[in-house]
Amino acid sequence: MNYRSSWMTEELDVFRDQFRKFLAKDLAPHAEKWRKQKMVDRSAWKALGDMGALLPSVPEAYGGLGATFAYDAAVFEDMESIVPEALGGVTVSSGIVAHYILNYGSEEQKRRWLPGMARGELIGAIAMTEPGTGSDLQSVRTTAQRKGNSYVINGQKTFITNGQTADLIIVVARTGGAGSKGISLIVLETEGNPGFKRGRNLDKIGLQASDTSELFFEDAVAPFENLLGEEEGLGFKQLMQQLPQERLIIAVGAVAAMERAVRITAEYTKERKAFGQPIIDFQNTAFKLAERKTEATIARVFLDWCIERLIAGDLDAVTASMAKWWCTQKQVETVDECLQLHGGYGYMQEYPISRMFVDARIQKIYGGTNEIMKLLIARSL
Repeated sequence: MNYRSSWMTEELDVFRDQFRKFLAKDLAPHAEKWRKQKMVDRSAWKALGDMGALLPSVPEAYGGLGATFAYDAAVFEDMESIVPEALGGVTVSSGIVAHYILNYGSEEQKRRWLPGMARGELIGAIAMTEPGTGSDLQSVRTTAQRKGNSYVINGQKTFITNGQTADLIIVVARTGGAGSKGISLIVLETEGNPGFKRGRNLDKIGLQASDTSELFFEDAVAPFENLLGEEEGLGFKQLMQQLPQERLIIAVGAVAAMERAVRITAEYTKERKAFGQPIIDFQNTAFKLAERKTEATIARVFLDWCIERLIAGDLDAVTASMAKWWCTQKQVETVDECLQLHGGYGYMQEYPISRMFVDARIQKIYGGTNEIMKLLIARSL
């Protein structure tokens, strides 16, 4: 089957051909080291920047390629397929943080931060989650109070991707009263900021190479001009506007992982023999892979339609929620089934399917839990 994503172009084919070779040659050999140190080297970020793989859909005036989200999708798919260890941090900095700055930042903010992010010299994070606040963003307790020409930020965040390495952190903070209208987004620059402290690089069951941290703000200072938006209180609205892209990015990774799991499992079952024949010749193996291949194809076609909608500017929150919950649910089911077909070897960390199994599980949680996705979808009925 020669299915081709509708958003692919000849120009993107050329880019992907070079990008895949770069990932396999220059980044993949370091994957095991990154897993052990629980962090991707900064040199990898700069190499990705040199390739034009960071901020591709940001205008050239700010250091990007001036392309569409199709380039982001291609980058994230290829990273998931070849060096998934580097994917988590890049999706956050390049696919999410940069677009908050692009969409809500002033001209000065965009020129100050985006070119460095595109070169891989500045790494971005977004600090939403707190110890007592996950999907319920209206309940954030971190505060940002005006003092002179600056905001003084106090509070704690957790589960923050790129927390150990980030140079720029978009802090979801309360600048006003209770509820959604009291929330603002403020960019905190970490260098030379004594009130900002990084906590532990958290010990996760999966995504071992992605640094995920606690962050502490004790009278941390951000200049008033680091507010995103023309006035305070727009933060919740900004978050809601950007979440569809974040959720679609999660679905992009999920579908690429499904396709990879089926591919490597088919290869394994053709080589592995039991009772004198390749295990793919057993009807159970063949049927299981047939089911997962079909579901991966369904997911691919739906994802491509959603990517078309995002590029056109009309991907709504409900459809993005559908893509996020269904694709991640099927990713978890697929890698579980594929691990089973590897037998005992599937449980060994030297086999990629074992890492894909534990990495998949968080997909149903971050970006809004799948239960929250169903609630959002149900409200549209």
